[in-house]
Amino acid sequence: MSRPLVIPESFRLDHQKVQAPYVRLAGVKETPRGDRIEKYDLRFAQPNQDALSTGALHTLEHLLATYLRTHLDGVVDISPMGCRTGFYMVALGEPGPQKVLDAFRNTLQEVVNHTGPVPGVSDLECGNYRDHDLEGAKAWAQRVLHTGLHIQETIEIAG
Repeated sequence: MSRPLVIPESFRLDHQKVQAPYVRLAGVKETPRGDRIEKYDLRFAQPNQDALSTGALHTLEHLLATYLRTHLDGVVDISPMGCRTGFYMVALGEPGPQKVLDAFRNTLQEVVNHTGPVPGVSDLECGNYRDHDLEGAKAWAQRVLHTGLHIQETIEIAG
């Protein structure tokens, strides 16, 4: 017996109406034990107008995974979007959009200021260690900070 098709939340988001860069609460789940899990859309680039290079995206993934946890408790995972316009961040608990925005802003400043090697970039630690671009990651972080982050409400596709 097959289960009904479940359309992901991101496929119902009107990508023509959102305004990047932003932080958006993309979903909330409650576990059977009552724990709250929040999923956030951390958008760098305007959908269908721009995209991060794979090297910059990959380096940002490593740097966000490292620095964001120092600014926000409960971070479970940070994963790049396949469209290369941003990341999804999953947190245990109820940090809320403003706290996530503040932590994201502080993290981006740390990316801009990062010196030395990128954490986790060796053939032992990373599955594609040759595809990194620290300068590209820093440029995107600076671009987002310069443009200014805001909290984006979810805008679903009409109809």
